[in-house]
Amino acid sequence: MKQLPLRQRIRKALVILAFLSFPLTMNYLSPYVIIDGAMNGIVNGSLVMFGLMFVSSLFLGRAWCGWVCPGGGMQEIIEPVTNRPVDGRKLDWIKWLIWIPWVTLIVWLVVRAGGYQRIDLLLHTQNGISVAGSPERPIFIAYIIYYAVIGLFVGLAIFVGRRAGCHTICWMAPFMMIGRRLRNRAGWPSLRLVADASLCADCKRCTDNCPMSLDVNAMVQMGKMENSECILCGTCVDNCAQNAIRYSFSSGK
Repeated sequence: MKQLPLRQRIRKALVILAFLSFPLTMNYLSPYVIIDGAMNGIVNGSLVMFGLMFVSSLFLGRAWCGWVCPGGGMQEIIEPVTNRPVDGRKLDWIKWLIWIPWVTLIVWLVVRAGGYQRIDLLLHTQNGISVAGSPERPIFIAYIIYYAVIGLFVGLAIFVGRRAGCHTICWMAPFMMIGRRLRNRAGWPSLRLVADASLCADCKRCTDNCPMSLDVNAMVQMGKMENSECILCGTCVDNCAQNAIRYSFSSGK
């Protein structure tokens, strides 16, 4: 098996470590915990984390997804089992069908509760550990949720294709996609990919290796590297022998 470039070895290690840490972090990334917090007027860890994801996307795009997301780690572990690309054009809308009603429900519950009234960043954890249970949630319920989430992401990766969960059920991605769109409108400097089509050998290795199944080669030829599903993992950068693609911290104008 061919050795991955150093940057990709580091990235893979980080997302896998994020997955291994998921028993600790699950309730800080939970769509249910944020609903329960909204219902009771509690600012919780999930609310803060989603807010931080949005803020980070204003300057780093969806780098969270490519470098430190536990859901990404779950799916990339499955790559040796199946590495089939997915047709994002048929799937990408699904996460919005989940996200919009979910966020609408959160806003309605917060209004109904009279706004946020107290802070509990460790809500539904035991001393900060998510799967240890809590006075409000028995430990076996925490484990059921834990394995259900893993089953969803891993199952989609196996039966639909690589990082299919990112295209379909991810409730975190829309926060960063909205932030990225705002960044693009404002035009301030941020992390992005840029390409020089004149250097491209048209080998299509960038497209073949993209974990989000994007047609990176076509993006290079058009000179437009911006794509809402790009997770800035740098796989295309590190697989381009001609150095036609690179990272840049710029306004993109």
